[in-house]
Amino acid sequence: MSAAVAPAPPAPAAAAATALPGPQSGTLVWEPAEGAARRGTVVLLPGRGENPAVYQRFGRRLAADGYGVHALALGQQAAPADVAAAFAAVAGTAPAPVVLAGSDTGALRALAAVREAGARPAGLLLAALPLTADAPPPGDWEEELAARTSCPAHRGVLTADPGFGRGRFADRVPDALLAPALEPATVLGPDPVRSGAPSPASPGRLPVLVLHGAADPVAPPQAVREFAAGLPTTVLVLVEDGRHDVLNDAAHRSVAAQTVQWLERLRVGPELPRLLTVEEPPR
Repeated sequence: MSAAVAPAPPAPAAAAATALPGPQSGTLVWEPAEGAARRGTVVLLPGRGENPAVYQRFGRRLAADGYGVHALALGQQAAPADVAAAFAAVAGTAPAPVVLAGSDTGALRALAAVREAGARPAGLLLAALPLTADAPPPGDWEEELAARTSCPAHRGVLTADPGFGRGRFADRVPDALLAPALEPATVLGPDPVRSGAPSPASPGRLPVLVLHGAADPVAPPQAVREFAAGLPTTVLVLVEDGRHDVLNDAAHRSVAAQTVQWLERLRVGPELPRLLTVEEPPR
């Protein structure tokens, strides 16, 4: 007599984006399926040319693992105080830990919100940091697509999106955003041990995940390596052959998986205790 095998539970429904009304109009939110555990929240700032809709795949992927994603529609001219206020509005009700994330100039604006406007995230997720203002912009649309992503699906998303701002890489990275990120003393903030003050909300005192394409033609990775080396609590992930839109590139599944692993470590504590040790034979 064979034992009965219980059917596998149904997979949770894919997360659908919710558009927020009123002052947050344009912001898109992906939440875990009803009944699923809420493990944390990511508040995301898009970069040049982007809008929240281009993060549909990333938002759904993180939501499937229990993390809500709020892609903000603040625009590229939002001041650090505006970013900090929008982050606080989400963090006031969202499941912790609540992380502030950004891609391209959105990553710089996330840094500025923490350093200049007192945003208090549990950590920072910085993707495609543009730490140089003199990288030549791509020429036509095909060159821009090649610089952004090698993923055919995402190229199709960008091409079909009437709200996507083509050619925005020609916009110079504002000095007000770039200069503080290039100055270690400004980024790290004062030493609370020497000053006797409580630890500030500074990137130097926060867990930071930096995601960057190793073949990014818009933001050279060497500058990002140097940036990450100056922040003691930073995890740097370089994506082999990755282009600029690292959250939406060909390796998007691996990048999302790295993001979830980092978020899981952050849930345990800001020291990011190691949860997995991967050992491979010598090559």
